[in-house]
Amino acid sequence: MINSTEHEEREYLALMREKLTLAIRRIGDQVREHVNELRQKKEYLYDQQSGMDEADHVAAGQSIDRMATTGESAVARRRKLLKLVDSPYFGRVDFSIKPEERQPVYIGLYSFFDEQDKANLIYDWRAPIASMFYDFELGEAWYQSPKGKTTGTIHLKRQYKIRDGRMEYMLESALSIQDDILQRELSKSADDKMKNIVATIQRDQNVVIRNDTAQVMIIQGVAGSGKTSIALHRIAFLLYRHRETLKASDVLILSPNKVFADYIAHVLPELGEEHVPETGMEDLARDILENKFRFQTFFQQVSALMHHPKEDFIERIRFKSSFEFLSQLNRYLIHLENTNFAATEIRVAGVVVPGPFIQERFRAYTRMPAFKRIPDVVHEIQQYVRNQSGRKLKGHEKGRLWEAVPRMFRLNNVMDVYRQFYSWLGKPEMVQFMHQGELEYADVFPLIYCKIRLEGVVPYDHVKHLLIDEMQDYTPVQYAVLSRLFTCKKTILGDIRQTVNPYSASTAEVIEEVFPLAEIIRLNRSYRSTIEITKFTQRISPNPDLIPVERHGEEPAIFSYKHPGEEIRQIQYLIEQFRNSGNQSMGILCKTMKQVHQLHLHLELPEVCVISDTSNRFNNGVIITTVHLAKGLEFDEVIVPQASAANYQTEFDRSILYIACTRALHRLSLTCTGAVTRFIE
Repeated sequence: MINSTEHEEREYLALMREKLTLAIRRIGDQVREHVNELRQKKEYLYDQQSGMDEADHVAAGQSIDRMATTGESAVARRRKLLKLVDSPYFGRVDFSIKPEERQPVYIGLYSFFDEQDKANLIYDWRAPIASMFYDFELGEAWYQSPKGKTTGTIHLKRQYKIRDGRMEYMLESALSIQDDILQRELSKSADDKMKNIVATIQRDQNVVIRNDTAQVMIIQGVAGSGKTSIALHRIAFLLYRHRETLKASDVLILSPNKVFADYIAHVLPELGEEHVPETGMEDLARDILENKFRFQTFFQQVSALMHHPKEDFIERIRFKSSFEFLSQLNRYLIHLENTNFAATEIRVAGVVVPGPFIQERFRAYTRMPAFKRIPDVVHEIQQYVRNQSGRKLKGHEKGRLWEAVPRMFRLNNVMDVYRQFYSWLGKPEMVQFMHQGELEYADVFPLIYCKIRLEGVVPYDHVKHLLIDEMQDYTPVQYAVLSRLFTCKKTILGDIRQTVNPYSASTAEVIEEVFPLAEIIRLNRSYRSTIEITKFTQRISPNPDLIPVERHGEEPAIFSYKHPGEEIRQIQYLIEQFRNSGNQSMGILCKTMKQVHQLHLHLELPEVCVISDTSNRFNNGVIITTVHLAKGLEFDEVIVPQASAANYQTEFDRSILYIACTRALHRLSLTCTGAVTRFIE
């Protein structure tokens, strides 16, 4: 057997690093050669430009572009090989179709084809043959490639931890991913950026990542199941599998806020892919509404619910967040198409155009948005008049038609249409405007939906795959808008138990109502927190389907005091302990932004970083922010201040407290003044 002992493996690693180093030198020489050729070509073009015709200029420009592209490709390849030198591979599978053909398959972050040996020495983790490392134990195995299904036998599986070119350990692995490897990775400190998980992808995760057929995939994952990381690895896999037709710029990530977008920004580049564009729902809204309407943000909506939970405000949100609301809006828009356009006869150029003719032509374009039909209807009326009068219409006559036809709409303004919807329902009180005519957030996407149905919209056709995170925070009408804006494949992920607004939460089943052909995947295994923290969070919001990975640590601590000053001193002491612990990140997670600023002021520690809704960076160290803004993030240690009965008392608060506590990897502390919240008694 090739490289059977640890000593032989270490020798092979040294050999592999030599080959990688030589390949890097060769590519470096190629890059320098390209740079020199490119400079010479540009100098030649500059010297000869006066004697060159247009065809020569075009040919020279194309030649320069090709050289630049080749050079950029070589630079990108060199960057990957430099990473491989530090850690060439993390796994090995000895696979054979026939027993005598047994060969080791080394699996790493990227592939490495050795030009001298004319052999693939390292396989990219996304390659078809590499899937066996994640999916099979020893014995019969198979992988699916473009050529079809290949069946054989796995004789050996190994896992390695290689850092800075040195092998820290090597383990025989009969199962898909050895438990102690996973434990070592999970026990590490949290970094300031989400990292790749290629060395510890589990079998159920691998199925999600490599699913190449789903038009819409909905991932319902418990807290700590790695759903965001899995979704990003899925994007990396799709970019690898469809590299001829899918580029990073063709993908769009819909993220909850800028801090979270920064936190996940390094995953795809680390996997060798370019940065993928990201945006937020509010950015989309401003774009579609062309900045003509001012509106409350989702963060402001949640803050208002925490500070001033007025029953009528809650009822408006709840009403507009149901699938029934979307159905009623659809019925109203159909009713509007049938009744809103009241055609009357027009006399122009001595010809009477009958109202029924105009009405019939309007209905002939039912596939078009109502307001977009006007040019076609006017064109048909002009044709009718020309046929009857035997002459072309004059400018002022055409002008009369363009004035008369739009007036046949009883409502020709989207906002008027939207207001009228609630009168049609018999619930005019359900639409309320804030100060200075600002829209409530719950009205933004119903208004956009009306605009799309009535005026049409240019779809985002350049996007070929849409990734939607925190799916539970979007309503059916928001998904209806997204389905019309993005006709591409979609990966939608979230957790219904992690909603920051329970009055507008969507389950996977509700989302499936909008996307009936969607595949729903459930991830119930939680990898983030220790058993002790997981059991504690289960007391707050029990989930019988959650399966924790067995990793032990400290019991969560609850500190209750009689005076606020004592609570502040305890938080300061916990921060001091953190600084001496070797852990990298601590999140102090408050219920509201007001509490964030008050606590930050009382702590009197300038090195504590505040993250607000206007922040766009995530850094290590001690961070104080709201639970809402911490969604999707994780910290070595978490402090939940003001965990009192007075501060956390409603079902809304229970959800917030659950999210806060599930951010902790290794240590969780809750502090309060007075009686502790009933959710953790």
